[in-house]
Order: sequence, then C-alpha cells, then structure tokens
Amino acid sequence: MKISIIKPNAKHTNDISRICATGWRQTVQGVHSEAYQLKNVEYWYNHKRVLEDIEKGTYTHVALVDDKVAGTIGGIMTAPNISEIYVFYVDEVFRYKGIGTKLLHEFTNIHINCGATEQVVSVEEGNTLGIPFYLSHGFRQREQDKRYWRKIGNK
Repeated sequence: MKISIIKPNAKHTNDISRICATGWRQTVQGVHSEAYQLKNVEYWYNHKRVLEDIEKGTYTHVALVDDKVAGTIGGIMTAPNISEIYVFYVDEVFRYKGIGTKLLHEFTNIHINCGATEQVVSVEEGNTLGIPFYLSHGFRQREQDKRYWRKIGNK
C-alpha cells in the first residue's frame, strides 16, 4: 500500500466531500437528529463549499492510497503560535493503517515551520473515533469545551 500526502486540488473535491460527510455523520450518530445531520452536511460538505475551501487552503492535505483519496486534514494558524485543525477525516476503509498519523504529521510540520508551539482541535463529545486518536498523539482536554490541546515543536 503506497501512501502519499499531497496538497489537495479540484479533482479531489468529490472524494473530500464524501469522506468528510460520512466521517462527520459517523461521529454524531445517535447524538444529532437525521434532519440536523443532513442540514450540516449540506452546508459544510457540499461540492461548492469544499472546492472553495480547497482553493482557500483550508483543506491542506489529502492522503492518497494508490492514487485514491483516503483522508484529508485542514486548518490554519489562528494565532502566531497556535495551529488549529478544522477538519480531519479518514475514509473508514482506510482507518487504522497509519494514514491519520501521516496526515497529522505533515499538517503539524508545516505549522511548526510557521511558528506554532501549540495545536488545538475541537472534538465532538463522545467521538469514539477521534478522541482516542488525539489522546494517543499527545492531545489533552483542557476544559469541558470540546477542545483538545498539545504542545508541538521545540520551543
């Protein structure tokens, strides 16, 4: 299995939309109504919005497995030393194969080079897919506000 981490482009839009919509719905299943889920997916993960976010640089990386999009990550520097992950999903077919770790590593290294010393991500309460992953990568919840933090870089 050949894994490549690259910058996304327009041809990845449909796959990113699908992976994010499915992944988000899996994290909130049983928590939010079907109507709310559909409305949220329609707003955040529609083709036009995802393409705009790719072009703006909000989606920063995709993981390709043998040229098939397997996952995506994105976010920005929200302060001179704060790296924030906005979106991070791996297709369920490719989970538990190190793809998420590779995406996080690439994303983090770019932000460390931009001066980040801390990284934050908001995680839905009860997210049994995301929370264990983040905890295993050094993130800790500071307060009961769905945000997990970790120190990064050498500073």
